[in-house]
Amino acid sequence: MSRILIAEDEPRIAAFLEKGLRANGFTTAIASDGREAIEKALGNNFDLLILDLNMPNQDGFQVLQELRGQGERLPIIILTARDDLEDKVTGFEEGADDYVTKPFRFAELLARVKARLRHQTTALGSNKEERTLSFGDITIDLYSREAQVGDRPIKLSAKEFQLLEVFLRHPGQVLSREQLLDQVWGYDYDPGSNIVDVYVGYLRKKLDHSQIKTVRGMGYQLCT
Repeated sequence: MSRILIAEDEPRIAAFLEKGLRANGFTTAIASDGREAIEKALGNNFDLLILDLNMPNQDGFQVLQELRGQGERLPIIILTARDDLEDKVTGFEEGADDYVTKPFRFAELLARVKARLRHQTTALGSNKEERTLSFGDITIDLYSREAQVGDRPIKLSAKEFQLLEVFLRHPGQVLSREQLLDQVWGYDYDPGSNIVDVYVGYLRKKLDHSQIKTVRGMGYQLCT
């Protein structure tokens, strides 16, 4: 049975989430401020964290920074009323796995929770012998989450690393924006969103700009 931590300072929303998740077979706990969320996430064996951004005693971004900074890798879904693209990008940059805006439909949130947990289970059960992926002069270490171009190490955010991993698993293949959304963000993010283009731009700045090619009308391709 999966254990989910709900970091939400609005009692009505926290109770609604807890009731819905428990009805679907999950075990839950609630943290009503950022400091408590960090302590519970680090001190207990949770499988997923649902995280509000606007909380007292350290906001959601600070919670993300501290958890990821301490090496905590549990899946984190941000659930917030803040719907600006800048906030979404910051959330993913700090290590969030998903981003849901309020108001929300519980059925959609539940589907995303299940998708994240499936992804985590698949990752943990993957081939233990596969440690690195390489193409051309790009190499990533799937254990340490480190990346390098030739002998030059490059620092990647969680989403940048996931996006590069997808490209490295499909070298030379043209990947559509929809495919990248599905494999990196795990759901149909928003047909009108440019989040894929934004993150491809981030990767290009850290790699050789010519290595990720735009194929007009089709998507992106990792080239040597």
